[in-house]
Amino acid sequence: MSEPRAAPAAPVSAPAKVDVAAKLALIVEHWRPKVIAELNGQEVKLAKFAGDFVWHRHEHADELFLGVAGSFRVEFRDRSETIGPGQLIVVPRGVEHRTVADQEAAALIFEPAATRNTGDVVDARLTAPNGARV
Repeated sequence: MSEPRAAPAAPVSAPAKVDVAAKLALIVEHWRPKVIAELNGQEVKLAKFAGDFVWHRHEHADELFLGVAGSFRVEFRDRSETIGPGQLIVVPRGVEHRTVADQEAAALIFEPAATRNTGDVVDARLTAPNGARV
């Protein structure tokens, strides 16, 4: 006796590539990350930085920054790391940090979906709406 066969899975369409440079050209606001892709409960966000961001932490989420254009610093209370194009840093959950860019820079940010960009802080100017896409 043969095993019952499962119903065929619904067809999955092939994904389209994402042109990061084209998406970056659409972003006009600093510190307002835009979702450009999703995978496994994570969002891939693209953001432009200029100036100083607010000190904050993400209690339940690690955050990865991958430099795309220009350079920026990820500052911690005891040190800082400068990130340029093609370089990345992972900020572990619960670690207080901020990003600083002396001139405009851009980064891809990988973090769990619906993670607030300002973490445990709500800032009228810097807190971005979740899920905004470009």
